Amino acid sequence: MSDGIIRALAYDGQVRVSAVICTDAVETARQCHDAFPTAIAALGRTMASTLLLSWGLKGEGHITLRIFGDGPLGGIIVTGDAEGNVKGYVQEPQTDLPLNSRGKLDVGGAIGTGDLYISKDIGLKEPYTGSVPLVTGEIGDDVASYLMTSEQTPSVVSVGVLVNADYTVAAAGGIILQAMPNCDEAVLDDLEARLQGARPVSTLINEGAGIADIIRNYLPGVEVQLLEENPVQWHCNCSRDRISGLLKSIGVEELEDMIENDGETEVTCHFCSTRYHFDRSELEEILAGMKEDLAKD
Repeated sequence: MSDGIIRALAYDGQVRVSAVICTDAVETARQCHDAFPTAIAALGRTMASTLLLSWGLKGEGHITLRIFGDGPLGGIIVTGDAEGNVKGYVQEPQTDLPLNSRGKLDVGGAIGTGDLYISKDIGLKEPYTGSVPLVTGEIGDDVASYLMTSEQTPSVVSVGVLVNADYTVAAAGGIILQAMPNCDEAVLDDLEARLQGARPVSTLINEGAGIADIIRNYLPGVEVQLLEENPVQWHCNCSRDRISGLLKSIGVEELEDMIENDGETEVTCHFCSTRYHFDRSELEEILAGMKEDLAKD
């Protein structure tokens, strides 16, 4: 099933629904970072959550989820935009733990205790950033806690990643159900009852379910108004020009020292692991440009 996202409304507009399949995107992330099962499960859940929360982004708007825990995974950073692009990395991608007591990948144990930060840039002067302490480290629960605490929006968030025995990603995706301000208590009660029989998102995807099938599984018998369906994909916008700009930011003296002592440098993109090598002549060209710009000021 191709990666994509559906936005919809249910219960006559009282509940907002987003569902996503991002198996290919998470598999690309696994390959970029050579990530082990527990690490890619954590990163993939964060990627699915980021895509689900990207509702309302326009133009160059973007959303970033950052998770910092005291477990062996270290930090997780994922960014998504209005076009369905997502990228991310985990600090220790070769982390893998024994299965937890439920026989599942121990994402919570790998993350540990810490905080979730969500930054949303919707074109205002400064992006809005909120944070909450991690509830379980399982990511879905933590995102739901953030929505309730920071946005006063009761929500159900289910995200999952299924990993094959050869470490490849078999399925990845998620669903979020958000109560709108006008939501009746009776709707919340009905929603809670229906969710009791919902099956894990990753299991559904692995069995061949499409995005609409995921919604039907979580909202059986409920009329759903489809708003839009769009593709999602892994995409890193790093480039040689961007890395050149990064080198300019270190300053003239630091760049001169680099040229004199090393004669070259290699910069690796955190998000996609692409390596950019700059030899002496290229560094000298960047330095000359920096000095020229300073002379103009």
